[in-house]
Amino acid sequence: MFGYDWVVIGGAELFYEKYFHLAGALQVGWAMSSALIGALAGALFAGTLSDKFGRKPLLLISGWLFILTSIGTGLAPDFLFFIASRLLGGVAIGIASNLSPLYIAEIAPASMRGRLVSVNQLTIAIGVMLAQIVNWLIAQPTPPGTSVEQIPFDSWNVQVAWRWMFGVTAVPAAIFFIAMFLVPESPRWLAKKGRSQKALKVLEKIGGAAYAARSVKDIEATLVNEIDKVDLRELLAPKVLKILLLGVVLAVFQQWCGINVIFQYGSRIFADAGYAVSGILFSIVITGVVAVLMTFVAIATVDRWGRRGLMLSGAFGLTLIYAATGWAYHEHVTGLIPVVLVVAAIACYCCTLAPITWVILSEIFPNRIRGGAMSVSVVALWLGNFLLSQTFPVMYEKLGLAHCFWVYAGICLVGFIFIYFKLPETKGKTLEQIERELVD
Repeated sequence: MFGYDWVVIGGAELFYEKYFHLAGALQVGWAMSSALIGALAGALFAGTLSDKFGRKPLLLISGWLFILTSIGTGLAPDFLFFIASRLLGGVAIGIASNLSPLYIAEIAPASMRGRLVSVNQLTIAIGVMLAQIVNWLIAQPTPPGTSVEQIPFDSWNVQVAWRWMFGVTAVPAAIFFIAMFLVPESPRWLAKKGRSQKALKVLEKIGGAAYAARSVKDIEATLVNEIDKVDLRELLAPKVLKILLLGVVLAVFQQWCGINVIFQYGSRIFADAGYAVSGILFSIVITGVVAVLMTFVAIATVDRWGRRGLMLSGAFGLTLIYAATGWAYHEHVTGLIPVVLVVAAIACYCCTLAPITWVILSEIFPNRIRGGAMSVSVVALWLGNFLLSQTFPVMYEKLGLAHCFWVYAGICLVGFIFIYFKLPETKGKTLEQIERELVD
């Protein structure tokens, strides 16, 4: 749902902008990034509320919001209602993006935690791909060679298609909402609330009685004198603040590396590569398919190669690819080469920075304040995404696409240097081991 609702707007952008007569970079950017403001709000409160009420109830709320806002956006009578629906849908994205990897990390055995949290990214990539395919199928074919500017205002695509693109999002949203009733509460949250017997039962289903007893004992050792207490002031303690800053920087870098510009503004990126409407939508589908396939690479390698190596290779790989992409657009190269470079950037990102950042964020924070610390990091992530989405139209207008890619290449190089000096390896360690090593 996170991936689907976040990216569905990329294909609809071609049509709703013409329907609402949007003009100017700021208005276009606001339509695209309004959901990110909602995501900020959802992420800000999700961690604290989930520390108090549990992970499962908040995820159920996000499922209900996905259903409500998908229908609301599809039926929007005017631009104000459209924005309001996207903002509220963003709240659901913020909750889901915060709690899904956190929940998985809290319930997964250490030996396969990286793979299971990476599955979270896989489902995001699947959601992205499905949204792109559905958008492509919903949009009626346009005459060969039709540019974005030549789409008639009274066409089915402008009047109706974009509404269906948003509206059908309610179907996977309903599946997610119903399925959430079938999962147990996080055993680490249960232990923190003093419900060790319930935590034991959940863990027994995962690894048997011996595993459950050992896990509960280890969890409670990190929660001494903290049962049912969440003191967010601890986030400012020097040792914890160091970890929090690491999480915030990595979260922001995952967005400022620039890849989400391709997901969100793919239509104009491929238009600049010389493609007409049908070619643009098909190229966007290709990026979604590649994202899913490359996430399988991350799942297969994260618990063998480790987090640090994958993060470094992703940052450096994107630096090189963006430099080449900027050159291609600077030299006005059209056709296959720009598309291959853009797809290569997607591939690099989706087997490194995309899933591994979520793995690291779900691992590095202490049990006592994991929800609150995760909230701060995810808020920073969505703030970074909002700034990226809001500034790209202005950068595109003032600098041109080539210079935009060169700016993102510079950011990726800085990210590589930061990761090299600041990120420790967490592969194969329990959450409690990681906490002791980073905090003590």
